Amino acid sequence: MRSLLRSFGVVAAVALGVALVAALITLVFAPRPVGSGWPEPGAPPEPLPRWAPPVAPPVAAATPTGPGVAGLVDLEWLGAASDATGIPARALAAYAGAAIVKAAAMPECRLSWATLAGIGAIESDHARHGGSRLDETGTAVPPIFGVALDGDGVALIPDSDGGEIDGDPDGDRAVGPMQLIPQTWRNWHVDGNGDGIEDPQNIDDAVVAASNYLCRASTAFDTEEGWRTGVISYNSATDYVGRVARAAIRYGDAVA
Repeated sequence: MRSLLRSFGVVAAVALGVALVAALITLVFAPRPVGSGWPEPGAPPEPLPRWAPPVAPPVAAATPTGPGVAGLVDLEWLGAASDATGIPARALAAYAGAAIVKAAAMPECRLSWATLAGIGAIESDHARHGGSRLDETGTAVPPIFGVALDGDGVALIPDSDGGEIDGDPDGDRAVGPMQLIPQTWRNWHVDGNGDGIEDPQNIDDAVVAASNYLCRASTAFDTEEGWRTGVISYNSATDYVGRVARAAIRYGDAVA
């Protein structure tokens, strides 16, 4: 456990300002109704909440059940929470495992599994966007790539990776289940599933990288100000904060 915490606690030694600017342009995917408590199709829209208050932490396994962050989560809690929320168990294991790691390594952050799940819901429908799915290692198949950030209704982000990360040599695209742009991934890359490979298409790697970024962008996610500051820094698109908050609240309420 201690070696896991040391490994996942290490992030790239870059200026926080660079990471903040990079993360502001993370792409948003439209969410689909998933999980318990989501409105029926055709129901009138509900006002978006301003933030997602704290939820009960996930239950940690007495002994890790596998490598990486996913193995830190109690399997009974995972099964019950997956059933209650509609979040695929493999994706939920990443959110919960990353929250367990951050609670131990950086307790002042107070980043919840529900907030990470809310971001994952909005960004990629828990890695199901475009018909993708997670394989047994937690990697999105086929890989998830956002639209070209070419300035046509989206931010203009010139190519920064030669297509190495996002498959596009002409311009940058957000990648993976947590929709990280290449610059953000380079700043916060990490091996979250313990396979020795850092891959933004892997949900464990992507969620741990996102949690590392979020807990540097803001602490005190158990307060409205701290929560909003962190989520806005991840993506400042219109209504993004409210949509993440709505998903996170519903996930937390479903498990409670």
